[in-house]
Amino acid sequence: MPENYTDQKWMRHALNLARRAWGQTHPNPLVGAVIVESDAVVAEGWHRADGAAHAEVEALNELGRAPAKDATLYVTLEPCSTHGRTGACTSAILEAGFRRVVIGADDPNPVHAGKGLQILRAAGVEVVNGVLAAESTDLNLIFKHWITQKTPLIAAKIATTGEGEFAPSEREARWVTGAEARLDVMRWRQYFPAIGVSANTALSDDPALTVRQASLPEQSPRRFVFDRNLKTAKALKDLKIFKDAFVEATIVVCAPGINGVAAYNERGTTLWELPHPDGRLDWAAFRERCVEEELYGIYLEPGPTLSAALLAQGEVDYLFHYIAPGASPEASPYTLTGPYQLEDLRKENHGVDQLVRGWLTK
Repeated sequence: MPENYTDQKWMRHALNLARRAWGQTHPNPLVGAVIVESDAVVAEGWHRADGAAHAEVEALNELGRAPAKDATLYVTLEPCSTHGRTGACTSAILEAGFRRVVIGADDPNPVHAGKGLQILRAAGVEVVNGVLAAESTDLNLIFKHWITQKTPLIAAKIATTGEGEFAPSEREARWVTGAEARLDVMRWRQYFPAIGVSANTALSDDPALTVRQASLPEQSPRRFVFDRNLKTAKALKDLKIFKDAFVEATIVVCAPGINGVAAYNERGTTLWELPHPDGRLDWAAFRERCVEEELYGIYLEPGPTLSAALLAQGEVDYLFHYIAPGASPEASPYTLTGPYQLEDLRKENHGVDQLVRGWLTK
């Protein structure tokens, strides 16, 4: 059924509601719901956190009565059809008496996908599916990967000039892109429960690895430093991530049996001693440890060396590539080498810079 303007309008409203819980629902999805009667919103809701009421139930609770005969429920994700910690949303929708439901994206869970639609249609509900499907699916990159692969989403963010050059000097030219692109990076930091950098980046840039937005207090996801031989030990007293208010969120990933572990523990920093066969991190072991720690997504901000290694090894699931116009005014020793291919490609402009992002083909 072709999408109409009205359905798109209210689905966009539901998407905006879902984004209010940006980064707060893992491992559950972001979902928004709107109840519309006579082309006016009468109730709305969104899934606020893991274990909280689902968006449809929130909207129904706000409505506090049976919906009108002309009511339409708009929801960004296919309603759940099974009873977990909360009841099935399909049951709540049918009990409320809705005659029309508009859905953004299918449930990516292969066990449940399509069942909610079938239940509603079998009960005589008019179901319009796939309205702004791409936008609705894009809300839940981490959920989609986790529910289908049972492994954390590892994403990488890189920034280059239009000619593929990284910053010519990490200390003197820390940013290739402009302010708008850097604000978008903060938005994605907020989305992911963990962020990571190499030891070289930690030493050269002294990044805070926190979320800093004008309207919100500073926040910190879990912060990984990939430091096989504990090179950062010489700068424990100097680097922000080892002395700021969020020091307990810092995790150093190193090889087993390296000297100097005690100094990190004294500062409240956690170490993950994981296998490094052939001098490279065993990323499968890292993913397994993340699952144990209930970390479902990691946003890597690798420097040129780690970026090249990750892309070459195929260890990145999703790529964020910020591209600044033109070339660097200073010769750069670091250039992005080798092509990559993305699926579900999305392009966005942030000021003069462009973000190209998508799933890396393996």
